[in-house]
Amino acid sequence: MKSDPQLKLAVLIDADNTQPTIIDGLLAEIAKYGVASVKRIYGDWTNPNLRGWKERLLEYAIQPVQQFAYTTGKNSTDSAMIIDAMDLLYTENLDGFCLVSSDSDFTRLAARLREDGKLVLGFGQRKTPKPFVAACDKFIYTEILQANVGETEEGRESSSEKESGKGSPPQADIKSDTKMKALLASAVDEAADEFGWAYLGEVGTYLANRLPEFDPRNYGFRKLGDLIKAVNLFEIDERTNPMVPGKQVYLRLKQRGKS
Repeated sequence: MKSDPQLKLAVLIDADNTQPTIIDGLLAEIAKYGVASVKRIYGDWTNPNLRGWKERLLEYAIQPVQQFAYTTGKNSTDSAMIIDAMDLLYTENLDGFCLVSSDSDFTRLAARLREDGKLVLGFGQRKTPKPFVAACDKFIYTEILQANVGETEEGRESSSEKESGKGSPPQADIKSDTKMKALLASAVDEAADEFGWAYLGEVGTYLANRLPEFDPRNYGFRKLGDLIKAVNLFEIDERTNPMVPGKQVYLRLKQRGKS
């Protein structure tokens, strides 16, 4: 997915089902796509369960929005966040929205914002329902963000979790992941020229369009190129172009008999 550092983004956080330990990784990830022009977090701040968030609001200049739980079993926080998102859509000149929640109630909101041409980035736990994930342009699991930050005040991670990402399959299992390998092969095939070579950037774009939640960090790799090399399915050709800085990476499926 192409990013523009000047994109103006609204960051809306559902405090009821998001852990404060992700905040460093969350804002660092959002900075890859643009500027967080609006930062709001929603919850009942009289609830002692949100104490961890309250300690971070001033540090990160996040505006808390108070929403009392009027009825037991009903999440009024979701409604407040949805209403605010629609108000921002019509009153502010924003390029996109970052919806931070693992709740499926935001599925229709994500779809509506995309219908208006806005970039929608979703952030939530791996338990997030598939419909909400699919409704976003890009969905990033918050376990990745915690792993990137490393040790936090709440819940220390082991060294192996830091290396591969909390809850991610070990790198050694990559070659046996037939579903992921089939997805990569399909992406290369779709982006390939008449000789079978596909530009890595186009492969990444196809994967992002096909699966919003696809991220090499889910498999313990920082970059797509590292994941591609690990699966050992493709020939890799690094090319130089005097008109373009750096190297351009191309790949194609290995011919039978090659290892």
